[in-house]
Amino acid sequence: MLYTLGSLSIEIAPFNVHDVSETGTTEYASKPVAGAEPPLEYVGEGSNEMRLSGRLFPMSIGGLDELELLRQMRVSGKPQYLMRGDGTPKGWWAITSVDQQSTYLGRVGVGKQIDVSITMTRAQKPPAQSFFSLVAGLF
Repeated sequence: MLYTLGSLSIEIAPFNVHDVSETGTTEYASKPVAGAEPPLEYVGEGSNEMRLSGRLFPMSIGGLDELELLRQMRVSGKPQYLMRGDGTPKGWWAITSVDQQSTYLGRVGVGKQIDVSITMTRAQKPPAQSFFSLVAGLF
């Protein structure tokens, strides 16, 4: 397993990722002073974003069910817990967009190759009352 995002297992097949990028920012307040560089005051961690990109081959390997599950997770607006395949917890993430591009369309309109990109923003741990429902959905 490469990653687990909520109840979605991202494996080699049928749903995979081949590219991961992470961006983290730090926030500073600038204090203007006359005749010098303005000193910066650390005010905390800024937003963190992650993008998982992969390629599906639905006609030969599958992956459409997982793509629908991913869409439902995004539409729900609930943060999802992300864990890397080696067991490293990556925390809670809100799925902000899912981009897909289908190529080599078959006769029913489904692409033989679908490139998928999942964009997420780090989210706070959900409140206790919704935490149970999110975790129960993992099993």
